[in-house]
Amino acid sequence: MNRKALSLLSGGLDSILATKLMLEQGIEVEAINFVTTFCTCTRKGCQSAARTIADQFKIPLKIVGLQEEYLNMVRKPKHGYGANMNPCIDCRVMIFTKAKAYMNEIGASFIFTGEVLGERPMSQRRDAMMLIEKESGLRGLVLRPLSAQHFEPTAPEIAGVVDRNKLLDIKGRSRKPQIALAESFGINDYPCPAGGCLLTDPGFANRMRDLIKHDSLSIEDARLLKVGRHFRLSEKVKLVIGRDESENSVLDKTFKDGDIILQVRDFPSPLAILRGEGSTHFMKDAAAIVASHTKAKESPSCHVSFRTFPNESKDDILINPASREALNTLRI
Repeated sequence: MNRKALSLLSGGLDSILATKLMLEQGIEVEAINFVTTFCTCTRKGCQSAARTIADQFKIPLKIVGLQEEYLNMVRKPKHGYGANMNPCIDCRVMIFTKAKAYMNEIGASFIFTGEVLGERPMSQRRDAMMLIEKESGLRGLVLRPLSAQHFEPTAPEIAGVVDRNKLLDIKGRSRKPQIALAESFGINDYPCPAGGCLLTDPGFANRMRDLIKHDSLSIEDARLLKVGRHFRLSEKVKLVIGRDESENSVLDKTFKDGDIILQVRDFPSPLAILRGEGSTHFMKDAAAIVASHTKAKESPSCHVSFRTFPNESKDDILINPASREALNTLRI
């Protein structure tokens, strides 16, 4: 067994510390970072944080995007979901399997992660961690430097490639041990300290369930779930309303064939996209919902302008703003 290892570098504090601990032991490290559309990290995301750390540590980094294959897994995960729509075990199996392939490609002997026993309720239980190792074909080859003392020695420890006595026994959800260790290493800039996944968020999870139920889950649709207020008008038709100028801009850029954009004519108004087969039949309902998100809701009626793609034809309709009860019934 050689002294080369692959780091699963998420860009979060735990993976940064794990990488630092391996470098301190003289291990030759390369890193891999997996990107999905569901990361909740900073505006630039974990990918940017991982690049920053890789540059600081002077280690090679490979970025891997998980898209359609990942969405297929989210649709029907073998090991089910957590509290919301988070398929944590299946997600880790996919990541570990791909990491194993890359480990073999670069000639590394093992992989290591920033996982901490008990830190995450679904994927960082002992039984789940062992299951993930087994299903990814990495049994005995996954080193967890922050929690190693709570596990049986791994292959690199048994072979003497890694000094087990220099590995740690962190456990549980407290971040204090990691923060103290970061201070001891002089690591002060970790923009994504705990990471996260939108699929664990109840509101986002509801929107994901709705997409899957109506068989319209795609990368574009999943990204759109991050933006605006969502309303289900029929089995095929959805309305998304921007909440601020930045979201209005995002919606305008996603305007595509078959879409209808709506805005209240005589009041400051958010931008809304009506999308789906047969959407023209729900113009009045959509317009009423958009109007209810402006000061027009205080008026008995108002005009809502709309335009279609691709010919950008414009018109408007006179409607009554939707009631609060109607909004609650249709909101996803």
